[in-house]
Amino acid sequence: MNTSDEYVEKLANVAKMTADEAKKVLLDEVQKDLTAEIAKKIRAAEEKIKEEAHAKAEEILLDTMKHGATNYTAEYTVSSVTVPNEDAKGRIIGAGGRNIRTFEKEAGVEIEIDETNEIRLSSFDSIRREVARRALEILIKDARIQPSRIEEVVRQVRTEMEDVLLEEGKKITHECGVYNLPVELMRMIGRFRFRTSYGQNLGIHTIEETRMGVAMSQEIGANADIVRLGCLLHDIGKVVTNEEGNHIELGVNLLKKYGIPKEVIACVAEHHEDKPFSSNESVIVWMADAISGSRPGARYEPHEDYVKRMSVIEEIAKSFSGVDVAFAFQAGRDVRVIVNPDEVDDDNLTILARDIAKKLEKEAEYAGQIKVSVIREVRATEVTSAK
Repeated sequence: MNTSDEYVEKLANVAKMTADEAKKVLLDEVQKDLTAEIAKKIRAAEEKIKEEAHAKAEEILLDTMKHGATNYTAEYTVSSVTVPNEDAKGRIIGAGGRNIRTFEKEAGVEIEIDETNEIRLSSFDSIRREVARRALEILIKDARIQPSRIEEVVRQVRTEMEDVLLEEGKKITHECGVYNLPVELMRMIGRFRFRTSYGQNLGIHTIEETRMGVAMSQEIGANADIVRLGCLLHDIGKVVTNEEGNHIELGVNLLKKYGIPKEVIACVAEHHEDKPFSSNESVIVWMADAISGSRPGARYEPHEDYVKRMSVIEEIAKSFSGVDVAFAFQAGRDVRVIVNPDEVDDDNLTILARDIAKKLEKEAEYAGQIKVSVIREVRATEVTSAK
């Protein structure tokens, strides 16, 4: 036996372990040290990735918002027409007000005339208001303002409006990089120019959102074509005026008629989170819509009107028996209703939610869809005895 073997034998006797057992102990210790070191490096790498991902996400969003800039213009307020002089104003009014009454009846608008040189046209229908504005401008230049001429000009402008809507639709779709839609669908998109929501013009919002959505899809490798069409068509239901339903249902039904790809229709159906997202493209359309609609300056609404509407929504929800409190969120799009569990059981939750939604549809002054969530929470409480 050589000296090395003697040392190993002595160490084994002292440690009460064989050489293989000692080797295993040493390897286990080394493995523990390596595992701890690897875990430490993994945690550090994860933190670095999170920081870089957050920074990259901010960069993508900021770059996306830059892409939203648009030169497309639209009217935001009530339509107005400048009157050149008092004589023209008198001709518009007519003897005993007959001309102005004929114009309001034929065009379906209300006219407000004051001491200034502007005539304001008011109507809930923006297309009708635009027809009235164009017709009034023609009549002022023509100077032949009489009931029969008023009826003739309004009918003429109403017919020409179809061509105007098509041209406006082409402008919006081309701004969004889309060129192959059916003519009737482009006419529907042309209505965006004359439609606003809380002061934000639908045409500008659509162009802005589409550019943002395409920019995001290119950054993450999503299908930009689906996102482009999804953003362009996401609010198409808002200009469907001859059918009943919310704008998402109306939009989906309209797009199915024109054979729009199902992936695009899914983006439209899911852009308010009414359904679970089915694709990354659908998420991008939702994000672009949210950014465009909620960015500073995008929408405007008087504070008093906002507070009044939110209060009305909450009061309607609280008017039902068994409701403890109700809170309106998301500018009135979402209402959370908390009930007393002793007065409302689980079986009646769905019925209560439906009843509240029906009453909100009838009484709440709100342009859009309201989601009603009824919450019933049961708690059990016990107190220990004093020692």
